[in-house]
Amino acid sequence: MELKWLEDFLCLSQHLNFSRAANERHVTQSALSRRIKQLEAWVGVPLVDRSTYPIRLTLAGQSFLARAHDAVGLLTHARDELSARYTPMMEVLSFATLNTLSLTFFPALMAQIEKNGDNFRTRFSDPHPSFLGNVSTLLNGNCDFLLTYAHPLVSQMDNLKNFPYLSLGYEKVIPVCAADAAGQPMHRLKNGTLPTEYLRYRDTTFFAQVLDPLVETRGLNLNMVYENGMAVGLKAMAVSGQGVAWIPQSLMPDEWKRGILVRAGQEEYDLDVEIRVYRSQRFRTDYAERFWRRATTLAAKDINWWQS
Repeated sequence: MELKWLEDFLCLSQHLNFSRAANERHVTQSALSRRIKQLEAWVGVPLVDRSTYPIRLTLAGQSFLARAHDAVGLLTHARDELSARYTPMMEVLSFATLNTLSLTFFPALMAQIEKNGDNFRTRFSDPHPSFLGNVSTLLNGNCDFLLTYAHPLVSQMDNLKNFPYLSLGYEKVIPVCAADAAGQPMHRLKNGTLPTEYLRYRDTTFFAQVLDPLVETRGLNLNMVYENGMAVGLKAMAVSGQGVAWIPQSLMPDEWKRGILVRAGQEEYDLDVEIRVYRSQRFRTDYAERFWRRATTLAAKDINWWQS
């Protein structure tokens, strides 16, 4: 039995879709299916009911799921504990994070935490194309911290309910588009019969799970002309005049100030999201615990310190 079979099974149990799980695991769909079958052969019973759409776990699979979580967590913790104790190397804090926060919030966070003379070596864990992938990095014990946006409409936040977190600030996400020669929006959000050209987040991203309900409840008539998993890619298309995109304000300070990007809708269409940092359920090193103490002190300050 291989550890990757268990990790594959955990990923599949979250997506209940072989294609999405394979994408998350960076393997082909056929390779993932083969590895799940190998796990089933090792266990001795079917774990996945492939006769339904979407697929679902069998009763045996549901029973095995908790044990698979425990096994992966136990092995990962044992690896990290041994590594921390016997590997003669510098300690490095590992962060799973969303792409936008890695570009905007993370540098400001580290600057504030290190202001009083503390210095931390950090790295980002392997990037994931989906929000759930970043969450799973923490769930599986493969990072020290998860830096993420949070919103009650994102059901996958429930996976983190047992993990300690700090609220570090808020971000405003604004529907924007390029300005014409007169400084007016080239595209406008509206409810009429003529659709607005729309630059959309990919289904598996955090923002898609928040924006799709917002668009539906507001009755907006949108024509999706481009899709991307990253806000920076959507921003580039918005600047080029291709349509409307919801962009975090911290990602477009220059474009916003210079009027390159302007509002495409009223403030009622804005989205407010919280910024949180989650930690593993138990610190892997004293180094990680020291960082958490500094972050806790920072969180007790003005919640929007980083935008001042």
